[in-house]
Amino acid sequence: MTMVYSDFRSDTVTRPTEKMRKAMAEALVGDDVHGDDPTVNELERLAAETMGKEAALFCPSGTMANAIAVKMWTGPLEEVIVEERAHIYNMESTHMTFLSGVTPRPLRSNRGAMDPADVAAAVRKPNVHTPRTTLVCLENTHNNWGGSVLPLDNFKAIRGIADEHGLKVHLDGARIFNASVASGVPVRDYAREVDSLQFCLSKALSAPVGSVLVAGRERIEFARRLRKALGGGMRQVGVLAAPGLIAMTEMVDRLAEDHVRAKALARGIAGLPGVKIDPESVETDIVIFGFDHPALTVEAMIGKMKEKGILALAIYGGIRMVTHKDVDDEDVERAIRAFREILA
Repeated sequence: MTMVYSDFRSDTVTRPTEKMRKAMAEALVGDDVHGDDPTVNELERLAAETMGKEAALFCPSGTMANAIAVKMWTGPLEEVIVEERAHIYNMESTHMTFLSGVTPRPLRSNRGAMDPADVAAAVRKPNVHTPRTTLVCLENTHNNWGGSVLPLDNFKAIRGIADEHGLKVHLDGARIFNASVASGVPVRDYAREVDSLQFCLSKALSAPVGSVLVAGRERIEFARRLRKALGGGMRQVGVLAAPGLIAMTEMVDRLAEDHVRAKALARGIAGLPGVKIDPESVETDIVIFGFDHPALTVEAMIGKMKEKGILALAIYGGIRMVTHKDVDDEDVERAIRAFREILA
């Protein structure tokens, strides 16, 4: 019998809805490199309007959107302040050094929120020994801190530091809608404090592919050139933008369901042998917990979970599980039962 898996590895595993598939089949298309794909143009217009920015650029991935953002705000021999667990620093194949020729300067944080005083102290002026700091990168929600939500006050304080030192601020907002739903802070309020922002359509919003970069019009025109140079100039890509429109207009409110299920999962496994988690720390759809068991390594535990039909990932010596539209209450209960049976 073929095993049916409950897939908690990431919200990137979500499948497009039937409405998305239909929209893909019926999408009006043109050549996006020439700027005449109407569906892409509508997606970019909606994204810019939603975030309160002048313009937007549809990109194949969040990594490309982040890479373009770093490149468009920096030059070689410069430095970028990042949080030490940031996705852009740890999990995007070193594009900052490879493509932009800049040095990342990682700082410690409180669950992803860097201390503004630390940011100010890290800013460097160029001399024969050191680079010039030109950019600060933030992340909200913060993936590797368990989907934590950065407070808006932290954004405002770091914006103040950036303005004082003439720096730009970019937000890796891959899951910015999760942050907004969890905190009640409109996405525009976060976006107002940064110079550019990218958000993903292909994670919890369930589109099959794509991210959008938003910024001022002049910067986005430059970003369009950078996207082309990186091989991201796409043609009749309205077939991919169409599900992105549905993602933005119909999939945001339901994110609250994912957050409820993540909290239920955390509560259900808290206190089991080897599991180290505070359920109150779970704010959105990501559950990351330590695992220290005398008889099981993290890898062995993940293997035993897979045998019971539960897929998860190892991260930072612990385990990562993410709720999304394609895991329901029954999947969460199945995962909790698997933990209890394995760790009994």
